[in-house]
Amino acid sequence: MRSKIVTYGVLVVGALAFLFPFYYMIAGSLQTNPDPSIAGAFPNPGNLTVENYTAIDGRINLLQGLANSGIFTGGVILGTIVFGVLAGYALAVLKWRGRSATFALVLLVQVIPFQLLMIPLYVMIARDYGLSDSYLGMILPFFINSTAVVIFRQYFLQLPKELFDAARIDGAHEFRLLWSVALPLVRPALLTAVLLTFIGPWNEFLWPFLITKDATMQPLAVSLANFISNIAASTTNPFGAMMAGAVVLAAPAVALFLIFQRYFTSNDLGSGVKG
Repeated sequence: MRSKIVTYGVLVVGALAFLFPFYYMIAGSLQTNPDPSIAGAFPNPGNLTVENYTAIDGRINLLQGLANSGIFTGGVILGTIVFGVLAGYALAVLKWRGRSATFALVLLVQVIPFQLLMIPLYVMIARDYGLSDSYLGMILPFFINSTAVVIFRQYFLQLPKELFDAARIDGAHEFRLLWSVALPLVRPALLTAVLLTFIGPWNEFLWPFLITKDATMQPLAVSLANFISNIAASTTNPFGAMMAGAVVLAAPAVALFLIFQRYFTSNDLGSGVKG
């Protein structure tokens, strides 16, 4: 009993330590007169306001930035799921020559920093394809995610082979096997891939900053960085406005995780086979 109390106590302290920066960000975004010290985490109720959100929305279009971030992130997630599922299924279930070498290349891709590829990608997408200042130009470099391929492959490897053998005997083709047999059993992998993929493009700054010059096309992370660098000093409360922008940027990611975090631990891979 005592060990459980100690364990839960440590977990609570750790959770509070991780949550404090988010709380401090929200508290800072609601203060009329900023207090960057620790005492600012406990503001006076008379010092609370929502004007900081109005101020930053007047300098950068928050709704437009959120829409751009949503389109960018949604396109990346779509490509990640579709190609991740197809490639993971092919690497785990199908038998073909060169499968092990292909998977080794997939693992090798993960150790190559994206920064090394950024210049040739920019030249190819902006100059050769003419896709600068476009959603497609932002999405293409992230359309296939090798990490998602690995995740789906590992999940597909856990599925009982008897399920596929039985379905093949019944005359099911591979796409039917994938859609009707494999995908329903790897829902945790789908949600995990969506959540992990969402964080990357939603917070991505460098590539959208390079490929977009039109402010109406920039995701919220880029718009917020431009605001901090060029506009924040001219506002009445720069600290509060920056915190307000950070809250708007972080809120969708936090909400998505809170809604779906319970699915991280769910697993029903064994439910398809009885006996």
